Amino acid sequence: MRGVIVPTRISKAFFHRVYYVLSMTRMPVVAGRFYEGTEETLMPRLKDSFLKGMGPGELPDGPPGEKNEIKALIAPHAGYVYSGMTAAHAYLELFKDKVPEHLVILGPNHTGIGKTVAVCEEDWKTPLGLVSYDTELGPAIIQEDKYAQSDCIAHNSEHSIEVQLPFLQYIYGGLSFVPICMGTQKYEICESLGKTLAKLSEEMEITIIASSDFTHFESAESAKKKDNQAMEYLEFLDAKGFLDFVTSHKVSICGAAPIATATVFAKEMGATRFNLLKYTNSGDVTGNKNDVVAYVAAEYI
Repeated sequence: MRGVIVPTRISKAFFHRVYYVLSMTRMPVVAGRFYEGTEETLMPRLKDSFLKGMGPGELPDGPPGEKNEIKALIAPHAGYVYSGMTAAHAYLELFKDKVPEHLVILGPNHTGIGKTVAVCEEDWKTPLGLVSYDTELGPAIIQEDKYAQSDCIAHNSEHSIEVQLPFLQYIYGGLSFVPICMGTQKYEICESLGKTLAKLSEEMEITIIASSDFTHFESAESAKKKDNQAMEYLEFLDAKGFLDFVTSHKVSICGAAPIATATVFAKEMGATRFNLLKYTNSGDVTGNKNDVVAYVAAEYI
């Protein structure tokens, strides 16, 4: 049953909660750069991401859905002007599915600073307010997974998780989550974390968002070819095949480890389909198709 935790976990969770109460709030580091820095300017940007251009053409209005089908999502993390409309496809589907009971956002570590699997045990602030740290799930992940460690240093200058939060605030208002920054491409680490999250889902319902951009700084044609080849493995929920392809062919999908972890988790949770919701690239906005970054919105159900 949910909420039934062994005494050792209660003890550990208690000390984590004490740390959490005393810890500082993680402040936004890319507000005003990757996305607008004030609520007054950010809200129209988010609305336009859903309604305009390559967005889904629909707002997340009314009550959230109750389908409870989505196990995990992939969403991009570039500047909103480039990838926001793609991300909106993922968040509209999440809104139509249900409000996540427990949410984990996995992001890559672009800086190389901090622990390999870094759980930041702090609330996070954006121009739209605070997003709370999940003090039930976060400590459980650190206890259960041998690679996961409490570390906010890895997140200090990292944008991949931060840019997801305003979308979640826009569709849901208040929520809590666990931010995990991954500085690895090793499958055994991805497998361990994915299976840990699946195990914890026996006690608490978990949804995962894997934050990733796809091929970087190649022609749109080259990027699409490589990304399609990589996503063929995801269509078969083959996390190891995906990660092996990315590393062996040096495909510049920055969030390959978060995606592999989400794929392991989704398969463990009974997902049978990988659905590509939207594929775009920066050239769709700039007009330059010779040197693009590609973006994917996708779901595992």
